[in-house]
Amino acid sequence: MIRKIESASMGKGNHGWLKSIFHFSFADYYNRQNMNFGVLRVLNDDLVKPNSGFDPHPHKDMEIISYIVKGELTHGDSMGNLSTLSRGDVQYMSAGSGVVHSEHNLGKEELRFLQLWILPNEKQLLPAYGDHRFVESQRHNQWLQIVSSKAKDSPIKINQDVLISVSEIEASKSLSYHVSQNRQAYLVLIEGQAEINQQSLIERDALEIVEEEILIKATTPSHVLIIEMAKQ
Repeated sequence: MIRKIESASMGKGNHGWLKSIFHFSFADYYNRQNMNFGVLRVLNDDLVKPNSGFDPHPHKDMEIISYIVKGELTHGDSMGNLSTLSRGDVQYMSAGSGVVHSEHNLGKEELRFLQLWILPNEKQLLPAYGDHRFVESQRHNQWLQIVSSKAKDSPIKINQDVLISVSEIEASKSLSYHVSQNRQAYLVLIEGQAEINQQSLIERDALEIVEEEILIKATTPSHVLIIEMAKQ
């Protein structure tokens, strides 16, 4: 089963300094029929103006992942962590029993990043933070696994059975992905245009995939993220 979700139909938010696309119910966008996809509870596509951002605020019992598309994301938290990440880098925070954090764009250009919230496999865990810096060649015309469960060997490991991969595909190149039995995946075309199993996608469109193999044919240079998890 494959279902396309057009970006035009997704929730929207605009606070001046922040513009967001909500793949699932979040903030002022509420849709009872669109609360989550399996353990993927939130996927926000955020644009943050320079010298602005999210001031300190609390979270608990959520695995939070940020994937930077452009610009710089500066993170700080109540555990004493401070870091600045750029394109292709990944940040992870297990909010666990409770943590306070901030996310800011202290750079000179607009920041775009994808923020994912994944339901953990256990509540009240000890809060944790991690990040990893990747280079473009690692995801050039191939899948780069960036996040996995602690049972797998991706650079960033979280408290849930998920596998997150990214790729940047040249125009006219193709790349396949197999979602096996009892698995499902959520795909985001971050940048570009592509045809996936006879469906045309443009930037910010998404696909729900259940127990299917897909073939991504990049019409223009395409940047793809896929979150695989147990079927629910």
